[in-house]
Amino acid sequence: MYTERTKEELIALKAELEKEYEALKSKGLKLDMSRGKPCSEQLDLSKDMLYIDLGNFKSESGFDCRNYGMLDGIIEAKRLFMSMLGIENPDEIILGGNASLQLMYDTFARAKYAKGTKFICPVPGYDRHFTILEHFGIEMISVPFINSDLDMDEIEKLAASDADIKGMICVPVYSNPDGFTFSAETVKRLAAMKTADESFKIYWDNAYCMHHLADAPDTIPNIIAECAKAGNPDRAYVFASTSKVTFAGGGICAVASSIVNIKAIQKEMSVQTIGFDKLNQLRHAKFLPNSEALAAHMQKHRAVIEPKFNLVCEILDRDLKPNNLGEWHKPRGGYFISFNGFKGTAKRVVELCKQAGLILTGAGATFPYGKDPDDKNIRIAPTFPPLGELESAMEIFCACVKLASIEVLLAKS
Repeated sequence: MYTERTKEELIALKAELEKEYEALKSKGLKLDMSRGKPCSEQLDLSKDMLYIDLGNFKSESGFDCRNYGMLDGIIEAKRLFMSMLGIENPDEIILGGNASLQLMYDTFARAKYAKGTKFICPVPGYDRHFTILEHFGIEMISVPFINSDLDMDEIEKLAASDADIKGMICVPVYSNPDGFTFSAETVKRLAAMKTADESFKIYWDNAYCMHHLADAPDTIPNIIAECAKAGNPDRAYVFASTSKVTFAGGGICAVASSIVNIKAIQKEMSVQTIGFDKLNQLRHAKFLPNSEALAAHMQKHRAVIEPKFNLVCEILDRDLKPNNLGEWHKPRGGYFISFNGFKGTAKRVVELCKQAGLILTGAGATFPYGKDPDDKNIRIAPTFPPLGELESAMEIFCACVKLASIEVLLAKS
């Protein structure tokens, strides 16, 4: 254990690690684990979709998908998202382009939140959520996870006590970056909880709901249905996309909510556009025509990326666990591994990695305003690099964690 070493032992070990680090730097590597992007092998899984015969280009409703119109999307593609999200009514869904983030941004823009608005943000969380909130001048209130689930006592207390708190934004299944999934009890409490602001909204980003890494996938109740049962039918907006199912730059996305909310979105969206790409919707519907096809396709994704998650965890266990140099766990799904090192080391690790040729997500990115109060969380994104590059990247990462950890221990001695 590094924490049990004498100062002299730490100084000697630091000298050894600095030599190891300089050797890694001399390799001139250029590696990138900064974003959760699908790799080429994953993208290849959907290449046949580009060659699907679209026949007469018509939806089963008779609509010509080459034309203007059908603002909310064709029914076949809606069924794909109904399967993903556990929604039974197609009228509760609007389809968009390739990015659910755009639908989320637009939903915030339409809300026209006043100055002084606050949102609850489970942390660590998704940096792009925080960017949207900051862009609209919304104050972010961090609430840490407890025992792999939301701290519902704290969230209920906050929501009930402050009318300026207008909502919450979260990733409920395989959260970014920890990979946690909300319990059924948490979903029901969110749907039913008392709020000081009657129009309180939950922005429910179900980005990873199909990205399983375990034989028994995590599932959650339908938040829209739970809100309706609890007497808060208009509380939730659910977002999802196929960006990591088919093509990251050529998928389709959806927003789901109550009929009241969907009609309000349609009214304003009709000013914004005459309709999204129905040919792409038709391609997706033919490529993934039912829930069985979708599940089989996602198993192919798992076969590509699970070895990468295994490799990262194996190297962390081998190189860092013996000296207790951080905390992590293998997620059951999603796109990330969340690493928590010694307090005050995350920025230093990211900088050391950069100097050695490895780009990581910036330290602090998983917290509002880019400020991790403990400076310890680092998001690892294993999916994009090939296995060989990933192994090299993790060799650099572990060396930098060791070096940064010793620096902190020496500073305290």
